[in-house]
Amino acid sequence: MVKFLLGLLMLLSSQFVSAEVAAKSNFLLKDMAGVQHQLSHYKGKWVLVNYWATWCPPCLEEVPDLVNLYDQHRQKDLMVLGVVFDYKDVNEVKAYVDDMLMSYPIVLGDDSVVEQIGAADVMPTTFIYNPKGKLVKIKRGIVTKSYVEGLMKSGGK
Repeated sequence: MVKFLLGLLMLLSSQFVSAEVAAKSNFLLKDMAGVQHQLSHYKGKWVLVNYWATWCPPCLEEVPDLVNLYDQHRQKDLMVLGVVFDYKDVNEVKAYVDDMLMSYPIVLGDDSVVEQIGAADVMPTTFIYNPKGKLVKIKRGIVTKSYVEGLMKSGGK
């Protein structure tokens, strides 16, 4: 009887985990310009969801590489979405984005984003999806252009 109940519990818990993974597999985010971004719309492209904050020195350091990546690859094989957390107000974010010449879309981070993508222990954190829409890496800390391009060439391995 105990084995049966444990088996049933494992089956039920695996269904909940599958539902959670399915919910995170096709996020829908709205950027500061009001444009909606859904993972399924970027099939065939790598997608980087980069969590950052205006007070974060490593975030500041990685922005030029992310801008360069986005500008070079956006027409063919890459989408970058920046998600800002822990900011004072929208004007602070806009000023930061303008100062850093951030050309990729910026999303204001909130609980809905965390529910769809996942939480981050550190800033910056980048969630990297392959062209099939599968999450292949969670990169904590600075992400560089060469790191991402290497990952793209290796197929995410």
